[in-house]
Amino acid sequence: MTPRTLPRVCVIGAGPSGITTAKRLQDFDIPFDLFEASDEVGGNWYFKNPNGMSACYQSLHIDTSKWRLAFEDFPVPADWPDFPHHSQLLQYFKDYVDHFGFRDKILFATLVTAAERQPDGRWLVTSSDGRTRDYDVLIVCNGHHWDPRTPDYPGEFDGVLIHSHAYNDPFDPVDMRGKKVVVVGMGNSGLDIASELSQRFVAAKLTVSARRGVWVLPKYVHGTVGDKQSVPPWIPRKISMKLKQRFVRKFRGEMEFYGLPKPDHKPFEAHPSASEEFLHRAGCGDIAFKPAITALEGPRVRFADGSTEEVDVIVCATGYHISFPFFSDPNLVPDEQNRIPLFKQMMKPGVDNLFFMGLAQPLPTLVNFAEQQSKLVAAYLTGKYLPPPEARMHEAIRAAEQRRSGRYYNSPRHTIQIEFEPYVRDMNKEMARGAKRAAATGNALPVPARALENA
Repeated sequence: MTPRTLPRVCVIGAGPSGITTAKRLQDFDIPFDLFEASDEVGGNWYFKNPNGMSACYQSLHIDTSKWRLAFEDFPVPADWPDFPHHSQLLQYFKDYVDHFGFRDKILFATLVTAAERQPDGRWLVTSSDGRTRDYDVLIVCNGHHWDPRTPDYPGEFDGVLIHSHAYNDPFDPVDMRGKKVVVVGMGNSGLDIASELSQRFVAAKLTVSARRGVWVLPKYVHGTVGDKQSVPPWIPRKISMKLKQRFVRKFRGEMEFYGLPKPDHKPFEAHPSASEEFLHRAGCGDIAFKPAITALEGPRVRFADGSTEEVDVIVCATGYHISFPFFSDPNLVPDEQNRIPLFKQMMKPGVDNLFFMGLAQPLPTLVNFAEQQSKLVAAYLTGKYLPPPEARMHEAIRAAEQRRSGRYYNSPRHTIQIEFEPYVRDMNKEMARGAKRAAATGNALPVPARALENA
């Protein structure tokens, strides 16, 4: 089988999900173009990315250890610290692309502005260079940490309100020195930024505002990186969960011991927040806590407990919308709660040539999540995997949603929450089942090569 007999693929986005997907396509001689709005790969991990989509701040270190984030066939440098800085991660992604030799297949500084599926299934992809190109398959890797979800508080604020997406350091874009600052949210970015600003030579007063308390998990356990440890797969999930919850309570204690608000859920019933510094800052009294903001009143902020505070700056670490601005079809975008039902978190039933890669909040790692997904995509496009009928795909989606909703509290951030290792195990089993289905069809290509050459 020659590469020309295989479908032509458009990949949108050259962040970690896009580049590992492209590398897999290259391994299987599947023709592709990779579109990137910026001048370099790296996506979210490219600090001050010219495309405006990076959520990096200067001090950011990834919360996943180097043991968990490496691509399977490209080890991270041996001298890396346990939790690398964003600049190290960016260099790693650049080295990955150059090592496997597909930089020439990336269309840099080329933003996809429209992707329209034609009646015969082909995709017409329009980009910022003014061209419209023809593809058989579309793979979406544009990330989900670039379209800020900013609260719409009633009232007017005399100070400065920014989303954490715009935060670079304590002096940029706002000089926080001597200011009264409120950080909204207790996700990982909120904890990092609050810890940084709460140092006494920066903010005059640092307050964290949150609708609910969170469990702050450790990065190290008995001197060892915490995410290197995992519960054996033979232990049932319910028992595994109870063991992990009991461990957190034993190792960390109750959050109220540190002066934090009491969580209204158990450990791991929310996307975890991990920090070694935040609890220390809270315990030292450098961080004050307030419930949710209910109104802005000129120089003051009103909170849900009825109290008010004079505030100069509000930093909203309140998450992101899942956005695909190149789609005009409402069936291909999430609803207002970030819900987008997908089979195996990547395939939309009824659309046989569209994949969403890396669209998840996996524990413990996102960096190589799409690398695992790309195995199914490559098998599918070469006729070695066939998904189940649409009705069974919908059943699997509903079952996955029931598991998710039964574990995590209702929140837009939890609509794409999964566990990495169980996901990969389930996907491998599905690939084995799909291989048998494909063999029964003679391994016919599910997506034929119909796109015109894009000269």
